[in-house]
Amino acid sequence: MTAPSKVAETMFGGLAQIRGWQEDLYRDLHRHPELSHHERETAGKVLERLRGFGYDVHDGIGGTGVVGVLRNGPGPTVLLRADMDALPVAEATGLDYASTVRTTDADGNDVPVMHACGHDVHVTALLGAAQLLADGAGHWSGTAVALFQPAEETGDGAKAMVDDGLTTLLSSVDVALAQHVLPFPAGYVGTRAGPMLSAADSMRITVYGRGAHGSMPQAAVDPVVLAAMIVVRLQTVVAREVAPGDSAVLTVGSIQAGSKSNVIPDRAVLKLNIRTYSEQTRTSILDAIRRIVTAECEASRSPRAPEFELFDRFPLTDNDSDTTSRVREAFKAFFGERSHEMPQGSASEDFSDIPVALGVPYTYWGIGGIDPATYQKAQDTGQVDQDIPVNHSPEFAPVIQPTLDTATQALVVAALAWLASG
Repeated sequence: MTAPSKVAETMFGGLAQIRGWQEDLYRDLHRHPELSHHERETAGKVLERLRGFGYDVHDGIGGTGVVGVLRNGPGPTVLLRADMDALPVAEATGLDYASTVRTTDADGNDVPVMHACGHDVHVTALLGAAQLLADGAGHWSGTAVALFQPAEETGDGAKAMVDDGLTTLLSSVDVALAQHVLPFPAGYVGTRAGPMLSAADSMRITVYGRGAHGSMPQAAVDPVVLAAMIVVRLQTVVAREVAPGDSAVLTVGSIQAGSKSNVIPDRAVLKLNIRTYSEQTRTSILDAIRRIVTAECEASRSPRAPEFELFDRFPLTDNDSDTTSRVREAFKAFFGERSHEMPQGSASEDFSDIPVALGVPYTYWGIGGIDPATYQKAQDTGQVDQDIPVNHSPEFAPVIQPTLDTATQALVVAALAWLASG
């Protein structure tokens, strides 16, 4: 059978015909972002396109999730995923299609909304790939699944789709693939086997004291001092309980206690964030936090046991070695020197909840979205960290091309590594 890269080159003859609507759709999505679990207009646009391409479409999965299925004879089933949600960020890109949207968040607050993480790129690219696969159905055999997921930013969108019957709908998937636009030069594609993105856990800890007048500390159990001792002791967890070759991050991002200078409060609330790259390290750190907090509460004579609440949990993104190798070889054959080894990232994703629930291997790769000349100038002056906006920045704005072309091509090339293989 013809090599997948040659099949891709043939199919990409249609890229020029879809580029116009892709660029228009991208600007539209960027101008009209929607927060997690509220991606109704975005899902509607996805639904309309997929039906027009001839996919069997299932919507409302996990709230606003959409799944398109294109059956094209015998062969493997390949799942391609894009996330749809935006962030409560005020856009500062200065683009003529910048978002000015404001909405009410889940807590009732009026907030700005922006596609500050590039999910509009992901949606547009997957729709483009879906059309190319449909139009080029004579060049491959199998089943293509285009999955559009809500609420990646809150870490529960993939699980919501799984809980809403996704595994019943998709009972015979062979491999799952996904990508993310990142602050690298546009045209770049990067793969990495093994742990790619960290697992993330946020924890809210409430410790209790006994309130009193600030002038009478002997009558109190001071939760502010208790919280301070906990923060200091927690700094030893990564430094002294994690092996030097194993990466982990433990950050205390918030301490809240009291409201007046001369009142000792009766409680303090700490909020922590933990990033790990193995389940063993993740469990070990979470256990260490509970152990240290409990011990410090006992040492301070706390009148009540501490309370622990885990929230905003993201799974580890751990790319399957064989799957990644297959995609990497396909990328090298098609993209050549634009294909790179991806550095490990400390951000987090919930994509892996889908292939884990389906029981299939997966890989997740990165694509660049920064104007190459701008990136090169920053690199030459050693100012990449200072001059290149990163994901979640109000100034993050992938250049439309070649970002969209590359993202669309990457999805098709990766899918054909299965669908066009004899």
